[in-house]
Amino acid sequence: MSTQDPKSLIRIARDTGDHTEVEPLDLGARVRELRKARNWTLEQAATQAGLARSTLSKIENGQMSPTYDALKKLAIGLEISVPQLFTPPQRNQVIGRMAVTRSGDGAAHATATYEHELLAETLTKKHMLPYRARVRARSMEEFEGWVRHDGEEFMYVLTGVVRLFTEFYEPVEMRRGDSAYYDGSMGHNVISVSDEDATILWVTSLA
Repeated sequence: MSTQDPKSLIRIARDTGDHTEVEPLDLGARVRELRKARNWTLEQAATQAGLARSTLSKIENGQMSPTYDALKKLAIGLEISVPQLFTPPQRNQVIGRMAVTRSGDGAAHATATYEHELLAETLTKKHMLPYRARVRARSMEEFEGWVRHDGEEFMYVLTGVVRLFTEFYEPVEMRRGDSAYYDGSMGHNVISVSDEDATILWVTSLA
C-alpha cells in the first residue's frame, strides 16, 4: 500500500496539467464540433434543434449569424446551455466524461493520521480531487505541523464526530452531515473525537 498522501498529489496533478492559451471562438466551428462529438449528421442535428438543414449548414460555415431564438433551439437540441455555445473548447477536451467508483474500489493511500480512498482516479486532467478518508488521528500532536496546499477544499462528515482545526479560526466540532469549505493554503488538520474512527468526504480543487 502506498504511503503517498493525496495532498501531495494536488501539486503533481497541477504541474502535469495541460496549460493552453484561449483562442478566439468560431461559433460555426463550435457548433460543428458539438454536433460531431455526438456523431450526428447535419440532418439529425437540425431535426433535434428544430431548424432547417440549410440553416444549420450556413451557421456552421459562418454564412449566417443565428438569431437568439435559433441559438436557444441549438442549445436545446444539443442538450447544453446557451452560454456553453460560446465557451471556447480546450485542447484535448473530452465531452461527457464520467467515472464510477464502486464502494470500496477506490485507490487506497494510508498515512499515520488518515486512511484515504481516492475516487474517480481513472479520469485524467481533473479539476477536483475527490476522496474518502478514515480519520485515525485523535490529537494534534500526531501531525507534523499544518497541512497546506493550493486550491480550495470541501469537507463533508460521513460518520462519527470530528474536530476541524484551522490556522485562523477556533476548532470546530462537526458531526454527520456537517460540512466545511475553506482555503487549502490555510493550515488545517482534522481529528476524530468519537470512539470509532470518523469518515469524511474531501473534495480539493486542482485549478
